[in-house]
Amino acid sequence: MTEKTPLADRMRPEEFAEILGQEHLLGGGRPIQRQIEEGRLFSMVLFGPPGSGKTTIARLLARKFAAEFVSFSAATSGIVEIKKFMEQAAKRKQLYNIETIIFIDEIHRFNRAQQDAFLPYLEKGTIALIGATTENPSFELNSSLISRVKVYMLYPLSFENIKSILHKALSSEKGLRNKFQMDDDALHFIANISDGDARVALNALELSSLATKKTRIDLKNVEEVVQRKALRYDKKGEEHYNLISALHKSLRGSDADAGLYWLARMLEAGEDPLYIARRLVRFAVEDVGLADPQALVIAVAAKDAIDFIGRPEGDLALAQCVAYLARAPKNNRLYAGYEEAKEDALKTQAEPVPMHIRNAPTPLMKKLGYGKGYKYPHDYPNAEVEQEYMPKSLRGKKYLKE
Repeated sequence: MTEKTPLADRMRPEEFAEILGQEHLLGGGRPIQRQIEEGRLFSMVLFGPPGSGKTTIARLLARKFAAEFVSFSAATSGIVEIKKFMEQAAKRKQLYNIETIIFIDEIHRFNRAQQDAFLPYLEKGTIALIGATTENPSFELNSSLISRVKVYMLYPLSFENIKSILHKALSSEKGLRNKFQMDDDALHFIANISDGDARVALNALELSSLATKKTRIDLKNVEEVVQRKALRYDKKGEEHYNLISALHKSLRGSDADAGLYWLARMLEAGEDPLYIARRLVRFAVEDVGLADPQALVIAVAAKDAIDFIGRPEGDLALAQCVAYLARAPKNNRLYAGYEEAKEDALKTQAEPVPMHIRNAPTPLMKKLGYGKGYKYPHDYPNAEVEQEYMPKSLRGKKYLKE
């Protein structure tokens, strides 16, 4: 590999010990490690999110078993092409006793009939099939295929895993070879936005290193590379925004008279009444919120009315809504709570849904631990039971402040 090879490829682990986050499969005595220790390679499907190590595990297994490794993508390869290689694998095993691993990325893209084409070769042990998928095998793969392979679930890498990978890429001879220093907040930012995907993190690091004119990668540099900001400036429309701001703030301040005045100003100036209606719906949930849930019903009804009968008859529906919203009690708990939840959703790692609150409609999913330990609230007095619903890092977090 050269420096022109993408950083994510250069940093691909060369030993199982270098793979992070999948200790439940690769640690001592764990399923894949046992296959290696026993010298018995089983066909398998690796089910997990992007950048979690599926392709790397397949390649390293081929190396451990001194097997021929043939890689296909179900998105670009046809089953006829793959069958040709499976037939070659049969001859290779018969003549030279050499195992062949056929790796199929995005195996879920094959339809049912195409998946069935693997079955005779799996039955005879001609090949070891390793499929990789980001989709749940229970829904995407034939039961006949699932019954002939081991299904292993991979997890997204943790925040700390991603940080370790980035540190290694900065210092490694395969990586950036200490040519750059990276600020902690910049590294933290990449680790967060990668959502457990090592490839995304390494691509962001590489782009940042190529874009900087310095030997230090800072947060501003990273943000410029990985974020796309679309900012609109329309100074000719300033009065448009001034008037809607006046209406909104009048309602927030419970001044119905001012609200009616600014509404009339906008309507008589030719403002689109549906634009005003949309803003009133927004106000109903942002500023009134849970203090009066009926406000949202009134606002949506006003929108429907102006849309149904138009102007000028529909103006009174908007006026009624404005008066109601101005006089309604105000509480922005819902707005503030959702903004905080959104902040966590965007800036913290997208952790997996806890296993006990996942549905398990198939035997495979039950076997993988989906739904295990779930407490059905209706089995308890008043349908109340102590149970954790948040991902691990957000346990105990409260968004709706009392």
